[in-house]
Formats: sequence, structure tokens, C-alpha cells
Amino acid sequence: MLAKLTSGGQVSLPKEIRARTNMQPGDFVEVKLDEEGHIVLIPKKLVDASQAYFWTEEWQKGEHNADADIKAGRVKRFKSAAEAVKYLEAKS
Repeated sequence: MLAKLTSGGQVSLPKEIRARTNMQPGDFVEVKLDEEGHIVLIPKKLVDASQAYFWTEEWQKGEHNADADIKAGRVKRFKSAAEAVKYLEAKS
């Protein structure tokens, strides 16, 4: 696929590339120049600083483990916080 560089330095990404990378208007891309002189565009999604913890490696590992526990049926659901507290107190 070819894209044309405008006089303002802009390039339009082909529709197929935007669709395959789920890019939307206003999204950001990281621009790098590799060792061979190739321009590399890496799609980036900005995360609000108050939500950044969620995307840390440690938190994502916990999310993965929680998903595995749910899938394997290793969870207990409660109708209220009081019911959960009562269950925990009975376990100690």
C-alpha cells in the first residue's frame, strides 16, 4: 500500500490498516526510526493517570489470575457485603 506525504508532513493511513489496528480519529501513534532507516508507527492509547495502575504488569497479572479463577469456578458470589463479611468471619 502506498500513502502520500502532504506538504504539511501528513500521511493518511489506508482504511484497511486503520481497521486492522482499531485506530480511530484522534488516536496517537508513536513514531520511531529503526536501525535500517524505516519509519515505524506504533498505535498508542492514552490512559488517564488515575487509571495507569490498571495497566501495570503486576496488576494485569492479577487480572489474568482472577479471570482464570472465574473460568475454573474458584469464586463465591454474595448477594451483599454483609453476606460476604459473614462468610469471611466464619472462615477465620
